Amino acid sequence: MRSLSIGATGMLAQQMNVEVISNNIANMNTTGFKRQRAEFQDLLYQSHRRVGSASTDAGTVVPAGVQVGAGVQAAAVYRIHEQGNLEVTENPLDLAINGNGFFQVELPGGETAYTRAGTFQLSPDGQLITPDGHAVLGPGAIPPEAQQIAINTNGEVMVALRDQVDVITVGQLQLATFPNTAGLEAIGDNLLLETPASGQPVAGPPGANGLGVIEQGMVETANVNIVSEITKLIAAQRAYEMNSRTITTTDEMMRSVTQMR
Repeated sequence: MRSLSIGATGMLAQQMNVEVISNNIANMNTTGFKRQRAEFQDLLYQSHRRVGSASTDAGTVVPAGVQVGAGVQAAAVYRIHEQGNLEVTENPLDLAINGNGFFQVELPGGETAYTRAGTFQLSPDGQLITPDGHAVLGPGAIPPEAQQIAINTNGEVMVALRDQVDVITVGQLQLATFPNTAGLEAIGDNLLLETPASGQPVAGPPGANGLGVIEQGMVETANVNIVSEITKLIAAQRAYEMNSRTITTTDEMMRSVTQMR
């Protein structure tokens, strides 16, 4: 009876759904996190009576036919790049992107990664770095004698030096965007990598060509709506229970057959 395997595919699908929702809830306080959503599609159908086939010699055709599905499978788990809320921290090295774009980060192997998490710090040589020590591309080195660091909405990094009235510009932040942001590959640590599905990055200064602007002293919170996620979690749990009930019902039907005299 195919309902056993159909019910099993439904349980596996809802298990993945719960895992995606659980990951969203677990990262509700992760800076710059973007929630994910699981998408499913039906499996191949077995045709017992093909739709549109001839039913008589007079040329009449079968209007609907008989098709029996084989269950469900996961089609995609994609990231929803909706703007998160901006939270004030008053830390001058905390940066948030208000709008489209990603900060560019240089990995140890020379590869460029992308992130929305702007909780940056300074390295011993004055470079703007992530909490894992990866250098942020563009800002340049902050002089050790800098008394104040200012980053405007266009990404210009300016510092005020001791005994100097005028501020000096030491670098320019560059943001990057992609034709398909859902195609980026997550590697953990709030970092994303370019893939053939994402397309080539388009870099530019903040505020230009549709890129967002920089907000200093703020961080972008996760775009996870906890009420919505809990509601989805309950619905996924009920769907899992109904699929398990399908298997139980099928087992009872098979037991009835084996007990026939």
